[in-house]
Amino acid sequence: MKKLLHSVLPVFALSVVMAADVREEILVIVNGHTITRRSFQQSVEQDAAALYRQFSGKQLDEKLRDAREKTLQGLVDAFVLQDKANEIGIVIPDDYMRSVVDDMKKQYNFATDADFEKALKGSVGIGLPDWIKQQKLQLTQQEVLRKEVYAKIAIEDQELRAFYEDHKDEYRMPSRFRIRELVLAKGATAEEQAAAKAKVEEIQAALKAGKSFEDMVKEHSVSPSKSLGGDLGWIGKGLMRQAIEQAALSMKADQVSAPIETDKDIYLIQLIAAEDDVVKPFTEVKAQILQKLQEPKAQNAIQNYLQGLRIRANVRYLVPKETILKG
Repeated sequence: MKKLLHSVLPVFALSVVMAADVREEILVIVNGHTITRRSFQQSVEQDAAALYRQFSGKQLDEKLRDAREKTLQGLVDAFVLQDKANEIGIVIPDDYMRSVVDDMKKQYNFATDADFEKALKGSVGIGLPDWIKQQKLQLTQQEVLRKEVYAKIAIEDQELRAFYEDHKDEYRMPSRFRIRELVLAKGATAEEQAAAKAKVEEIQAALKAGKSFEDMVKEHSVSPSKSLGGDLGWIGKGLMRQAIEQAALSMKADQVSAPIETDKDIYLIQLIAAEDDVVKPFTEVKAQILQKLQEPKAQNAIQNYLQGLRIRANVRYLVPKETILKG
């Protein structure tokens, strides 16, 4: 559900706004929901802006040719799917949407909601509350399709395994290693450098006496990784300083390196684990393969499912569809 910016349908149905003394023009009524001229135009502009960001040239021209019709159908389908969600009891909790906002802020380095909202207004022209409303609607629709369509597309385990065997290279993980680091500032003067080397010898003696490397890191390291006991997590080959990587790959688990000097620092590292070039096990990628194999089979099923919902829905055009599409 966290694939926020990808959807099967072009959806951005907005609420109808009724001022005290001004009634908006209603274009379509869907099961009692209304699509107004303003909400339709807002959705047209948003969808067009998305197309301009993704395509250019002839491809853009082709996409724009039927964009208004797709937007209108998306608005109708949004209400139809929302009603289906209500019928089968699908609800996206508010606390989940809060986590979505927090994840987006973290992903794009926004410190506050205000920073995120400013970026939204600049890129898609809407504020945070409307964006949350749109994402909630989109996630609701995806969940309906997952339960009503995807979950009913059976893929035999044998087919999943066969795909896995034929495409193992897609699930290959490059060699990687995991280390803890203990970093001491080398110092600029001869006295400072001598003190740093003495500190290294002191730490090495403590380690030899049975002190844990992690405790030594928390006590002495000057690296930001200090709070994590020096753990740098998994690192792919070629991403660390060559001297550090060579030392890591030459050791066995739990071994500690000799001091490694750089221009400014002295490192001691401890190897936690190392993995050669391996393929992820089938159990780990089974769900991913299932989704990939379901996707082509789902396209026709989705359209058939939506067509069934549309037929059963009460959709009334108060303005002729041809007139709406002409603009």
